[in-house]
Amino acid sequence: MSVPTITCYLKPTCGWSEGVRAVLRKYQLRWDEKDVVNNPEHRREMIERSGQMLQPCVEVNGHMLADVSGDEVEAYLVSRAIVGSNANAADAPTNQPCAHEMPQAIRFQR
Repeated sequence: MSVPTITCYLKPTCGWSEGVRAVLRKYQLRWDEKDVVNNPEHRREMIERSGQMLQPCVEVNGHMLADVSGDEVEAYLVSRAIVGSNANAADAPTNQPCAHEMPQAIRFQR
C-alpha cells in the first residue's frame, strides 16, 4: 500500500476531531492538521474545499470527507484499501461529540 496524503481540518479540542486523530494514530498514518478554530485561513480553506461549514473534514488523496466521525474515516480508508483491517483499539472514542454537545442530565422540577 502506498502512503496516503491526508489533510485534516480539525478543532484543537473536540470529540469528533479527536476521534479522527485516534483512527489515524491507530493506523500509524501521518497527516497535515489544520486548526479551524485558531486560524481563520484554515477555516476558510476548509469551507472552500468541502463546500460546507462543519468539521471534521478529512481529505485523503484528494477526496474530501466532510463532517465525518473517526468511524467514517476508518470505514473509508478500509473500503478503499488505503489501510488494511486492524483489530487494535483506537486510543480515544471515534464517534463522540465535543463535551459541550453531550446531553446533560435531565432534572424534573415539581
